[in-house]
Amino acid sequence: MAQDPRLLKNAAHMRHDATPFEVILWRHLSRSQLGYKFRRQHVIGNRIVDFFCPARAFAIEVDGDTHDVDEMAVRDAELTGMGVAVLHVSNRDVAENVEGVLVQIMTQLETLPDRWPHPNPSPEGEGLSSESL
Repeated sequence: MAQDPRLLKNAAHMRHDATPFEVILWRHLSRSQLGYKFRRQHVIGNRIVDFFCPARAFAIEVDGDTHDVDEMAVRDAELTGMGVAVLHVSNRDVAENVEGVLVQIMTQLETLPDRWPHPNPSPEGEGLSSESL
């Protein structure tokens, strides 16, 4: 299923117009600093999530005071239905306790299974045998 071009365009715009709190968190998530790759303003279905770790199907939403609780519940249910775990962090926590937020993120990441199996670099019958070691 192709992604909606309008959503992709909106996500690109949002990447260039990030909130100060998203910028702060991105400084810690970018370049796989936590050992996991993250994407910013990533399209999933008909939603855009603030940050997404594809290896663990894990979304992080940075929430301000204006977020609608009912809409967030609908959004989370849709994402969960697609197999995506969602963590909400507040703007305040990012600004005042980013280290605590990073601990929450790592704790969640460590509980989630890998989304894809890791390839076996040496399938049985290939590679070095024990005799050649």
